Amino acid sequence: MALGPRLEIRQSQSLVMTPQLQQAIKLLALSNLELETHVAEALEANPLLEIGEVSRDAGDSETTEAPQEREADALMDGALESGDSALDIDTTALDPERAPGDGGDWGRAASTGGSGEELPDLENRAGAGPTLAQHLTEQIGTATHDSREALVARRLIGEIDEAGYFIGDLALLAEEMGIARSEAERALELVQTLDPTGVGARTLSECLALQAREADRYDPCMARLIDNLDLLAAGDFARLKRMCEVDDEDFADMLAELRSYDPKPGLRYGGGSDTAVVPDVIVAPGRKGGWDIALNEDSLPRLVVNRDYYLELREGCIDKRSKAWLGEQLTEASWLIRALDQRARTILKVAAEIVKRQSGFFTEGVIAMKPMILREVAEAIDMHESTVSRVTSNKYLACPRGTFELKYFFTSGVASGDGDGASAEAVKLRIRTLVGAEDPRKPLSDQALVDQLNSEGYDLARRTVAKYREAAGIGSSAQRRRQNKLAGLG
Repeated sequence: MALGPRLEIRQSQSLVMTPQLQQAIKLLALSNLELETHVAEALEANPLLEIGEVSRDAGDSETTEAPQEREADALMDGALESGDSALDIDTTALDPERAPGDGGDWGRAASTGGSGEELPDLENRAGAGPTLAQHLTEQIGTATHDSREALVARRLIGEIDEAGYFIGDLALLAEEMGIARSEAERALELVQTLDPTGVGARTLSECLALQAREADRYDPCMARLIDNLDLLAAGDFARLKRMCEVDDEDFADMLAELRSYDPKPGLRYGGGSDTAVVPDVIVAPGRKGGWDIALNEDSLPRLVVNRDYYLELREGCIDKRSKAWLGEQLTEASWLIRALDQRARTILKVAAEIVKRQSGFFTEGVIAMKPMILREVAEAIDMHESTVSRVTSNKYLACPRGTFELKYFFTSGVASGDGDGASAEAVKLRIRTLVGAEDPRKPLSDQALVDQLNSEGYDLARRTVAKYREAAGIGSSAQRRRQNKLAGLG
């Protein structure tokens, strides 16, 4: 077949991301602090924008448009539709951080950086407990009765970083304190017996080995696996299985056990500075029952177009280039004002659906939380999951029970006796309650927790209970027994 040039007509569809649409999607995902920075940059770049008062009805589900020039409305009619669909598109294919299908079951990973920890009331998060150094120092007195060893151990605690790793040089520290290195090593071993397990390790392998010993899983096979983390990182599973002399099932179990360990145990404790959280949505009890949901006007930027300055500049434009520039500035200013209003209404719409579905949380607390995923909320308000995902990122809700990130209300669920299911947060709360009421001398094992929860109508397996216990920051029965003994309770 001969090759040659020819003309061809093809019809295809594609999603075109205009600069305005890209800006709208970006605004939707910004936190309050990031939005404040973005607005400040826009005010500096566009002479037609200024800070003004925006009238909003706190009890309304829709916010009113900011006052602006009629010319701006006319220019923007074709650029931005008034409906919510203007910002509601499937952008998963355009967002490298989200894979197709991601977001159906949010769980806790997205809201906690994948650590599996729950999100407590944000008003009590930062600075709520002792620092790691304080926590470790408090345990020294019960861990040893040797005052000299305790003194050396306290000095070594000063060389532990915020992640829980010992970063000092034992030889130099021993020389500085005028003791033998062997004595310094014994003091470090003492520090490594303190809570949290894994603290005082010098390497990741040592940290994981300490946790494996605590869990009574440090057998020769696990030791070989921990000693060859480089092969694990490279994905050379076949070689690791041969070295550990285990089959596929045992190897999978070892990997699951290894992933359950905390590579940075020190981060469970404080030490950072308090950070203020400004809620985007305020929920308050309604006068006639139910809940009143309103946007926090203090967190909303108040932008308007300076009408007088625009008219003055327009009269002074004598050439096409100046007029074109002024038109561009007006278009950009008007688009930003409308996009900000659209962002506010979208946040309110999503928050209202969350409050509706999680009404039990606001009346009874965490124990009444229901399983909820992004897809359910997206379908209820006729939006795409990616839109709901962006709306709930770095957005906060204030209610009588505290201030919470919107993602806190999205959680996986387990079967329960009433048939409605129970959220993972409710299960964690129940586990904390049971552990809090246990006999310090006889901590409840995971199987005992399973039996108790099953008797209450929760359909849970032992592995699931262990996962929720660890996610709630509760140690194993062996760890709790040791802590109770150190505290003089056991």
